[in-house]
Amino acid sequence: MYKARPDRPVTLPLLSLRLPLAGWVSFLHRVSGVLLFFSLPLALYALDRSLRGPEAFDAMLQQMAQPAARILLLLVVWALAHHLFAGIRHLLMDLHFGVSLAAARRSALIVALAAGAVALITAWRLFA
Repeated sequence: MYKARPDRPVTLPLLSLRLPLAGWVSFLHRVSGVLLFFSLPLALYALDRSLRGPEAFDAMLQQMAQPAARILLLLVVWALAHHLFAGIRHLLMDLHFGVSLAAARRSALIVALAAGAVALITAWRLFA
């Protein structure tokens, strides 16, 4: 029978880890950056199509009125807002502002609430 040596690294079960809010904000900052990166071709395609003329612009508006497109747009707006606010938070922490534990927790909460508020306002405008 194989017995693990104590000096070998242990594989952690990632789904059972409990991250603090600051950890989730940092993780979602990376996720939002990836979402923004992959949404760039779609945004450039929509811009190209909409600039071809009035008929193409109206066609793009009709495509963006579909529920799936609105949900995708909402996701991109949340990613943009979260990435912006979390990036500002990280830049301020790099400048040694808000590096204490209480300030870091407070700024993580502010980032999460601000990005959520932007997403809620966008959802209200898109689906109302």
